[in-house]
Amino acid sequence: MKFIPTAIPDVIVLEPKVFSDARGFFMESWNTRAFFQAGIPGHFVQDNHSRSAKGVLRGLHYQIKQPQGKLVRVIAGEIFDVAVDIRKSSPTFGKVVTVSLSAENRKMLWVPIGFAHGFYVTSDHAEVLYKTTDFYAPEHERVLLWNDPALAVRWPLHGNPLLAARDAAGKVLGDIELFP
Repeated sequence: MKFIPTAIPDVIVLEPKVFSDARGFFMESWNTRAFFQAGIPGHFVQDNHSRSAKGVLRGLHYQIKQPQGKLVRVIAGEIFDVAVDIRKSSPTFGKVVTVSLSAENRKMLWVPIGFAHGFYVTSDHAEVLYKTTDFYAPEHERVLLWNDPALAVRWPLHGNPLLAARDAAGKVLGDIELFP
């Protein structure tokens, strides 16, 4: 497994070793020892699986209490994945990391606690799996507005994205609850 640092050192792209032959392929998607050594905690409590159509934009989500670190991967299709540092004392506060995750490239993204996270589906559909370090708590969920000009995310949009009402009503960076 390769652990590739990004412009924000706490956000890590993971490239698994893939062993392929005429039968198919094999890869490790989780190894507690290797991930822990790379700075990714080994205590996950929940696995989530979503399927979304082309043009769906989910996020940018975070939980202010019961915060979640997320290990994100795609098992069908492709997404444009986004992590935003919302730790007010961080030297990378307000900075963004984007990466293309797909079933084909098999990359994963570690999004630590203190980040808002979201994605946009660029293929006909996408199935996304992500492990979380704490349980989903809707009462603590917050939404950072996906198109906040302060973030300057260059979403690869094809028309208007398909948004949930809560995502369309997200708040800009200057108005959200932040992590210390």
